[in-house]
Amino acid sequence: MNRRELLKAAAALSLGQTALSQTGFAQAPWPARNITMIVPFPAGGQADLAARPVAMALEKILGKPVIVDNRAGGGGGSVGNAAAARAEPDGYTLLMTLSSLAVLPEADRLFDRPVAYEVSQFAPVARVLADPTLLAVPASAPWKTLQDFVDDAKKRPGQIPYGSSGPYGTLHVAMEMFATSAGIKLLHVPFRGAGPALTALLSGTVQAMASAPGTLKQQVDDGKMRVLANWGAQRVASFPDLPTFRELGYRDVEFYIWAGLFAPSALPAPIMTRLREAMAQAAKSPEVIKTFETAGSPVAYLDAPEFAKFVAEDSARLIAAVKKIGKVE
Repeated sequence: MNRRELLKAAAALSLGQTALSQTGFAQAPWPARNITMIVPFPAGGQADLAARPVAMALEKILGKPVIVDNRAGGGGGSVGNAAAARAEPDGYTLLMTLSSLAVLPEADRLFDRPVAYEVSQFAPVARVLADPTLLAVPASAPWKTLQDFVDDAKKRPGQIPYGSSGPYGTLHVAMEMFATSAGIKLLHVPFRGAGPALTALLSGTVQAMASAPGTLKQQVDDGKMRVLANWGAQRVASFPDLPTFRELGYRDVEFYIWAGLFAPSALPAPIMTRLREAMAQAAKSPEVIKTFETAGSPVAYLDAPEFAKFVAEDSARLIAAVKKIGKVE
C-alpha cells in the first residue's frame, strides 16, 4: 500500500468512526446525565414556584437529577432566557420562564438595544401555571380599596413606589397597564425578580406590587399584606372576595402571569416526545398538585401544541400593550 492509498484508508476509517460515533450519540438514551432547569429569576417568585415541584417530579420520572439554576439578571429575566436560548439542543438545558419571554425582545427593540434572544429560539414544552396578577400593598398602607389608591396617586403623581421583577417584566407591564388606564403616574422600582420585590414590599421599601396569587397568599393570610384588585377576567378561587379591575370599571386592564417549560428549538423530536410525556406525568403528580394548590396557584397544564398556540396569542396581546405603554423606566 503506497502513501496515497494509506491516507485514503485512514480518512475512510476516520469517517467511519465519526459516523459510528454520531449514530451512537443519536441512539443514546435520554437522559444519561443531570438536567439543568434554568429559572431566570431569584427564588421566591412565580417561575421558581413552578420550577421546584416540577423538577422534583421529573427526577422521579426520568431517573436523573433535575437541577434548578436560578440565573437572574438583565431585567425581567433576559439573562437566563438568553442563556437557555444559546444552550445545546440536547435536552440537558431547559427553561422555566414567564410570560415576559415574548415582551423582553420587543422592549430591546423599543429602546434600540441589541436583542438578547428571539422567541423563535425556543420550543414550548408545557404550561405549568397560569394565574391573573393581583395588586398587593402592605397591610399598614392607608388604602383599603383600589379607588383609595387611585385617588392618592392622582394627588401625588410619581410618588407612590411600586416594585417589579425588572423593566418590561410581567409585573412591570401589569402595573403600567393599570396606571395608563387609570391616568396615574407611579414610581417604578425594578428588582432582579419577584422574590426581592416581595421582600421590599414587606419591608416598606415599596408600597405596591403586582404579583401572582401563589406568591402572595401566605403573606395575606398572615395579615402582612392586603390585595386591592385582580387583573383577571374572573375572580380567583384563592381570593374569592377580591374584585377584578374589569368589575371596578377598568375594562382594558387584564393580565396573566403564566409559567411554562421551554427547550431550545432544535431539540431532537424523540427527546421532545419523552420530555412532553414526562411533563404530562409530572402535572398529575399528587405532590405537584398539592404544592400548587396549597400556594393558591393550581396546576394549569397545557401540552406543547396547545401551549404554543396559547403563547402566540398571549404574546401578541402583551406586545401590543408594551407598544401602547411605550418607553417607560
